[in-house]
Amino acid sequence: MTEMSWDFVVPVSLDDLLKSGAVNQYVVQDVLSPKQLPLHLNGFKAALKNQGPLCVLEHFDTVYSVLQHCRTVDVSLKEDTLELLIQVQLHRAELSYRLFCPCVCLRLSASTDLYQGRKKEKAGSKGGLQWEGVREVVLQCLSQLLQLDIRSLWSLSLVEEEFVSCVTCCCYKLLENPTIGHMKSKPTRDIIIHVLGVMVKKYNHMLGACVKVIQLLQHFEQLSCVCAQAVACWCTEYGMRTIVGEIMREIGQKSSEELAREGSGVKAFSCFLSELSTLVPDAMIPNISVLLPHLEGESPSLRVAVCEVLGEVLVRVLSGDKLDDLARADRDRFLDTLQEHIHDTNSHVRARVLQVYTRIVNSKALPLCRYTEVMELAVGRLGDKSVHVCKSAIQLLAAFIGHNPYSCKVKCKGILIYSRDEALALQKESKGEAEEEGKETEMKKQEMLVQYLRDTESFALQVERAIAVINNMLYWKTTTVVQEAVQFCVTACEFSVADSVCGVRKMLPLVWSSDAAVKDAVIQAYRRLYLNPHGDTTRSKAQTLVDSLSELMFDASLGTIQCLEEISALQTCVVQVLWERFSGKRETSTLHRRAAVLLLGMAARAEREVVLSNLDTLCSVALGEKVTDNYLLARDTVIAIINITDHVRVRTLVLSNPHWQTFMEQAIRLIYFLAESPDQLCARLLQRSARLLLEQISEAWEPNQSQMAEGSQDSDCVSLAQLLSVCGSVAFWQVSYLERSVSAELRRRRGEKEDKEEKAAPVTKPMVRSEANDSCVEEELGLTGASAEDTEAEFIRKICETELMAEGNLLSVFLPLLVRVCSSPGRYSHTQLTTAACLALSQFMMISPAVCSDNIRLLFTVLEKSPLPVVRANAIIALGDLTVRFPNILEPWTPNLYARLCDEDASVRLTAITVLTQLVLKDVMKVKGQVSEVAVLLLDPEPHIASLALNFFNELSAKDNAIYNLLPDIISRLSDPERGMKEEDFNTIMKKLFSYITKERQTESLVEKLCQRFRTAKTERQWADLAVSLSLLSVCERGFKKLQECWECYSDKLTEDSVYQPLLCIMAKLRRRAKPQFKSQVEEFEKRLTAVHTKGLENVENEENETGQQLVENMHTPGPKSTRRPTRGNTHTHTHTHTHS
Repeated sequence: MTEMSWDFVVPVSLDDLLKSGAVNQYVVQDVLSPKQLPLHLNGFKAALKNQGPLCVLEHFDTVYSVLQHCRTVDVSLKEDTLELLIQVQLHRAELSYRLFCPCVCLRLSASTDLYQGRKKEKAGSKGGLQWEGVREVVLQCLSQLLQLDIRSLWSLSLVEEEFVSCVTCCCYKLLENPTIGHMKSKPTRDIIIHVLGVMVKKYNHMLGACVKVIQLLQHFEQLSCVCAQAVACWCTEYGMRTIVGEIMREIGQKSSEELAREGSGVKAFSCFLSELSTLVPDAMIPNISVLLPHLEGESPSLRVAVCEVLGEVLVRVLSGDKLDDLARADRDRFLDTLQEHIHDTNSHVRARVLQVYTRIVNSKALPLCRYTEVMELAVGRLGDKSVHVCKSAIQLLAAFIGHNPYSCKVKCKGILIYSRDEALALQKESKGEAEEEGKETEMKKQEMLVQYLRDTESFALQVERAIAVINNMLYWKTTTVVQEAVQFCVTACEFSVADSVCGVRKMLPLVWSSDAAVKDAVIQAYRRLYLNPHGDTTRSKAQTLVDSLSELMFDASLGTIQCLEEISALQTCVVQVLWERFSGKRETSTLHRRAAVLLLGMAARAEREVVLSNLDTLCSVALGEKVTDNYLLARDTVIAIINITDHVRVRTLVLSNPHWQTFMEQAIRLIYFLAESPDQLCARLLQRSARLLLEQISEAWEPNQSQMAEGSQDSDCVSLAQLLSVCGSVAFWQVSYLERSVSAELRRRRGEKEDKEEKAAPVTKPMVRSEANDSCVEEELGLTGASAEDTEAEFIRKICETELMAEGNLLSVFLPLLVRVCSSPGRYSHTQLTTAACLALSQFMMISPAVCSDNIRLLFTVLEKSPLPVVRANAIIALGDLTVRFPNILEPWTPNLYARLCDEDASVRLTAITVLTQLVLKDVMKVKGQVSEVAVLLLDPEPHIASLALNFFNELSAKDNAIYNLLPDIISRLSDPERGMKEEDFNTIMKKLFSYITKERQTESLVEKLCQRFRTAKTERQWADLAVSLSLLSVCERGFKKLQECWECYSDKLTEDSVYQPLLCIMAKLRRRAKPQFKSQVEEFEKRLTAVHTKGLENVENEENETGQQLVENMHTPGPKSTRRPTRGNTHTHTHTHTHS
């Protein structure tokens, strides 16, 4: 054939080149076999060198054959073919070939990549072509060609659809590559998108592109972002905005049935819409209505996508004050739609909608009039069952505080109400002026001010509600929620929100959390708030840091101080400022001086020289002649001095006058830590105090006075209370001194003695073999050291039991006085005296088991009958210490201790739950059925007590099977008719406790145990409580079988609605997640439950017996060859009936 004697028609598929469709149309003459290809390809190479690129006209059959056998020929052969075609492409040839060759190259490249992917070979292997580079070159060439005006190649200047399909199919085929979305494929991806953009704009490919994008999303989930980038590019760079609407319509028209069938395609559609909204939100507005029906559909991912589209449109397009009326209407409509889905049935949708609102608030795109409404919804979501929703709600509330438009700081409610009242007064005045002078402008300003203050007040009230809830979330088990709660508290504190410091202080104990993420979050929060001061100089920064830390130290507890020690490390310049404040070199308040000495004590814990170098200053300023002016400063100074000694934690007990009491306790403690002979020093102190008291009393009872004055009597009671407090503290610290210092000294002496004996022992002296063996065995077992330590401990115990309370010892003189005061509350009714005596008696009981046993009944009588809450609270703390020290003596009194959980005073209940939590969780006290009293506290009106009770069960759940073992007894005790607990309260408590039962075996066993308890339950209320408890379990198939096996236990109670309905709920739960075979069993059992409920157990059993007899009679059909069978059957039936009757 001559060069132009034929027509080349661009094929749609490879097979089209084998068919002749018209005169002079080019077709492939011969398809070569794979074995012939290497020889003919070498001929093609030689022809290309000699004849130039036009030789492809003669050798195109070879190229076609390589394509036809693409999956079977060697990779090297395909590489050579591709290289030859690229050389042809780069030279002049007929334009149709120039257009078709790139398509061939692209198909070959795509096929080779697929082949290499299956073989797990790296593309562009050594000695071969770099396929990525080849694709880019070919695509660049194709893009340049498509930019030319090639319409003249076709008749009537209409580009054939086959040509468009050939080019676009190659591009879409390349997009199916799994790695096309990777960063390294970005150049190739961008060129493909631009080639398709040209086809969409110049070659009428928009409809085909829409269909293909939908297909790609349906089959290739990973292409959602790539497709979104492509559509956005076609929309912005090629001006094809209508394609966005077409694709949105295609997605919007899909029904729920279609989406359910597509599976992964739904997720791809969702990701596509979300990504597209971030790229071209303005282009989506005209057609956004077609997506709104999906908000009512069943697909949560599509609902999320539509909400995210609305959010992007609101942030990027419909924001600002310059919107026209139509845009404002759209904005309000979209915001209403988002608000509706804050209460979506799916938790994932709720969480994402809250996140969308967080972005809107952070972008300042939310209208001011909607702040209060949205914030109220967010506060409501803090109680959501889903952890992710709670976390998102906290983030939204933090964004509200960080971007609140009312002022830089949220003021308290009282100020807002005052400001509102002032504004109302101004409004009335301005109205009067307006009537007289016509100042309408002034009126409008006042009205706007009033509305602004009302909105501010509403906002502040919602913030206070949120803080109260989030502060309780700081101790949740979920790490991410705790982290978000910590960040919220930091944000609230930075904006000086009322009560925000409470949350900051409440999170402080979390520095001891075992969760590293939570601990780090709290440490970073405190460093951000208090330990990163602002200032130009080092001194100004130090002063700012001291001011910040002093705020925390005001009214700080011992636990707060210990937590701060874990966080802060004070520098030298900060310590210098603290000394200046404490010593009075700078004018400062008493509170700041106390904070300074407490901070110095914290610093002394890390570096003793901080206090030792200025010990004289501490004593002269706080412990000198003016010590009586400020006992709290003196107490804090003593604590700071104690910090340079070995630290022993002590419980702080409460008296009605804490200033002198706490100072005295720390002073006695300091004496026992630092004095050479503290027992002798304290004995002289007690003697002198007793002598002064006797002198005071004798002066009041002078002969010329007939009776004591009332004021003098009160003074004597206070003095006696102080004396008893001193003797109690001396007794406590004397025991501690013996067990700590004296025991340590005995160990030191024993060690020195053993060292001397080892050195004095002759080395060469042989040891008897049996003695040597016994000694070695004892050393290996640790018996030598253990026996010595036991001897020392026994020696200390003997001193406590025999010598401390001996007749000649001073402490023994005070014990009868203490017993007398405690046992005669009518005669000794002074509050401070009673408090001090009871506290001192409990400290004396720490001395020995004998003293404890003799007075334990008296202490429990005080605990139960004392009218003073402070006495009862102190008694609980003391009994907790005694339980640790003498557990066998206190064990029979455990129920009396649990009984204080029902005390009428909140402070006593708080102390009781705190002490019992420590005793139970540290395995000092055995967990018994009395834990039901702790469960009742889950509904305590005091939120702090309820949170402690919840924390008790959270910690108890970490112990293996603890709650599981206790649940049956707890149910029995709480459902006891004598208790009279409300049904709603019982259900609430059980719902919380059953949430800890997560193991299938535990559930199965509890089903059996609870069913068995139906036999012993006597009242309808007890039946109802047991049935409700069963319904709270996550019953599975094995639990269902147990329910069937225990039918006899509860079947006679099914006529009661309160029993029947909970069991019906169990069947409904089982049916929802049951397989077909198991589902039929559940339905059959449900029918049986319903039959017994409506007809009664006896009637149903009679019907079942009659049905069974009929079946037996039908099975035994008479016949000539089996005459004996009816006789046997009748006999059996008769016997069975007789037995049943």
